[in-house]
Amino acid sequence: MTPKEAAKANLENLYRIFTIPEAPDSTLGAIDQAITRDVAGFLQAHIVALERSLEDIEKDFADPEIPEEPAYVSDYTEFIKEKLVAHSVHTAAPGFVGHMTSALPYFMLPLSRIMTALNQNLVKVETSKAFTPMERQVLAMLHRLVYARDDDFYRRWMHDSTHALGAFCSGGTIANITALWTARNILCAPSGDFRGIAREGYLRALEHLGCRGLAVLVSRRGHYSLGKAVDLIGLGRDNLVRVETDDNNRMDPAALCSELARLRDEGIRPLAIVGIAGTTETGNVDPLDELADIAVEQGCHFHVDAAWGGPTLFSERHRHLLRGIERADSVTLDAHKQLYVPMGAGMVLFRDPAALRAIEHHAAYILRQGSKDLGSHTLEGSRPGKAMLVHAGLSIMGRKGYELLIDLGIERARLFAGKVRRHPDFELMTEPELNILTYRYVPAWAQAAMARADAETCRQANAVLDRITRLIQKEQREAGKTFVSRTTLQSARYERQSLTVFRVVLANPLTTEEIIDAILQEQCRIAGREEIRQLLAYLAQILGADPSPRP
Repeated sequence: MTPKEAAKANLENLYRIFTIPEAPDSTLGAIDQAITRDVAGFLQAHIVALERSLEDIEKDFADPEIPEEPAYVSDYTEFIKEKLVAHSVHTAAPGFVGHMTSALPYFMLPLSRIMTALNQNLVKVETSKAFTPMERQVLAMLHRLVYARDDDFYRRWMHDSTHALGAFCSGGTIANITALWTARNILCAPSGDFRGIAREGYLRALEHLGCRGLAVLVSRRGHYSLGKAVDLIGLGRDNLVRVETDDNNRMDPAALCSELARLRDEGIRPLAIVGIAGTTETGNVDPLDELADIAVEQGCHFHVDAAWGGPTLFSERHRHLLRGIERADSVTLDAHKQLYVPMGAGMVLFRDPAALRAIEHHAAYILRQGSKDLGSHTLEGSRPGKAMLVHAGLSIMGRKGYELLIDLGIERARLFAGKVRRHPDFELMTEPELNILTYRYVPAWAQAAMARADAETCRQANAVLDRITRLIQKEQREAGKTFVSRTTLQSARYERQSLTVFRVVLANPLTTEEIIDAILQEQCRIAGREEIRQLLAYLAQILGADPSPRP
């Protein structure tokens, strides 16, 4: 084939890729049909994620060269199936209870294909004529869930071109950044001129405020994204003040007031107090009402990071746990967590529809003054229409459907905690307030010995138990049958020593009691392996205990 003929063939192949779909019996078509018929079955059959190490899998993706010639889609699909799908993490499995991911409602897959095919860009109305009002409606629906304003409020502000009830973004990190960015611009706006700090910078803003700096205060359980936020808005990570928590991992209001007094003495003004509704590691909820009172006294922004726990508001039985969230100036929600949509859908809501004007920006060719372009109030520019999937979930499952999911998750977490509490060889580290709990493997003889031991002996014993926890978690993950994550927590039970613990997230409605039993049984089996038995023998020496079973 001559170079000219090859170029023509390549052009025809490219034209076919853009205009002619794969035949139903092709590799790609067959995979598409298999997923459509039975998502769980397809994943179960094709994912063998933990048979190879990460280092081994990296070898499949080691060539930095871009292929020179076009290829058949079917050939590439074989590569995807064998190298990518086969070794992905089965996050939808009911035994995967270690992270904040879950099975998806089946209708999310075909709707995601429709969303992709439409390829709307939500930055401007010109590329999202129907999606723009739908996104505003979804924001209003969730705004009402949080703030419960009346019908007149939403008729007035839902589709107003100069105001916004919130903004969609790719996740909780961007939502938290947007909330604090907005708070900064409002605080640093001389005479309401939001252009002040945006044009003149942070130093001029501090001169206007008459202070040495600004700070954001959050509990020690606050999400790491807040560190990114204070970095990006110019406050500096040292001015993210981590406030001590009580024995239930909730921000201590007395400790907060103490930190605020210290900052005042140093000439630093509080920009925002951040309450957490569902901490990432333990699922606890800060005393939001008390924090709102303190924020009012301080005259600062009150933001609630409800990326995980926000949907608890659907539950009549449990929504009281978030009392005070309706007083927040802004609230972060993640739809790809407990609203059960695919990854990449977060949002931030604002009590005041005018708040986002503080970060408003325009351009001549899009985002024109007075237009309804959503991009004028967002950090991100081009965005997909993820609001469609949230709208689908709210419409198809409804308030009652989400209430059932929330109630079931909390019930399952309490069931799991009860099993841990009753098992002689496990120690419950945090009680589930929502649907997250932590625990660790500690044989009954070790628990009894540690109850009598002094602080230094317990410290040495806990160091060994940390190693055991890490080994069990790693072995369980690599076996691939069930999965829990791990984290480190300070424990009041052991004089605030930092301990390694198992972390469990019960959000998948397909996780049954039998699966919970299997998770604990597998951990007990792993604890019987030689390496861990040697560590337990060393632990017995430290504690001066007899690990042999009693008759």
